[in-house]
Amino acid sequence: MIDRLETMRLFVRVVERGSFSRAASDMNIPRSTATEAVQRLEKALGSRLLERTTRHVAPTPDGETYYRRCVAILADLEEAEGALRGHEPSGLLRVDAPGTLTRVFLLPHLSGFFERYPGITLQLGQSERLVDLVREGVDCVLRAGDPDDSGMIMRKLASLPEITCASPAYLQRFGTPASVGDLAGHRMVGFLSSRTGAALPLEFQTGDRREEITLPATVIANDADTTHHLARQGFGLIQAPRYRFREDLAAGRLVEVLPDTPPPPLPLAAFYPQNRQLSPRVRVFLDWIVGIFARAEM
Repeated sequence: MIDRLETMRLFVRVVERGSFSRAASDMNIPRSTATEAVQRLEKALGSRLLERTTRHVAPTPDGETYYRRCVAILADLEEAEGALRGHEPSGLLRVDAPGTLTRVFLLPHLSGFFERYPGITLQLGQSERLVDLVREGVDCVLRAGDPDDSGMIMRKLASLPEITCASPAYLQRFGTPASVGDLAGHRMVGFLSSRTGAALPLEFQTGDRREEITLPATVIANDADTTHHLARQGFGLIQAPRYRFREDLAAGRLVEVLPDTPPPPLPLAAFYPQNRQLSPRVRVFLDWIVGIFARAEM
């Protein structure tokens, strides 16, 4: 039998994961123990907290109210215990971030983070897709681009300079454009937008003037690493943050074009759920990455 505090933690996990099985796995207990604990909680409170179906578990109105109170109580308790004991933040921290960004900016500095916070275990997810932080049990996500999720709190990290480039083989075949007006007859590597279902246009900025141009694309992909490889193979012009192409530019595998009319900088931010108080683990991680990007060469 688990105590009331652990039952509260379990209940929060069940709501966030939408599943007894996943919540039990997160807490390393049998599913039957999780189910029985929540049933005892409901009996003690005299209220049904969860609606159960064969595929999903969701809170009732009473369950939603109790969930929010539990989240606040557990966050306050964690912070109070850490302050009284003089402990540094500890426990599992789940973060999701694009793979190349993680490798370029975060991994070189991780040893310093763990020297400062040895009690934290970091679980890194590598993706650029939209993530349901609550349902997938993620504490914090790093994303580039304009935010479109009002259910999350955003902390700005940086503005990533973007460039336009292509392979030498492509430029030899199609020519090197001297201006945006020279793009007729050129091709682009298409990046599929998850919002529109179409390839994103190329963007060019001169002062306050921004221009969008959609060129024909032989190949369209929804993965940044894949489009990067396609550009190296000569399938067209590509736009992305400069850091992604740094090694290829130095080695001559890609060449920057139209440097006087670059794409607008890409905003980079960290997001976390607004219905969850900021835990000490997430707080110190956010402070750390803010420092990383403040010193980084973009």
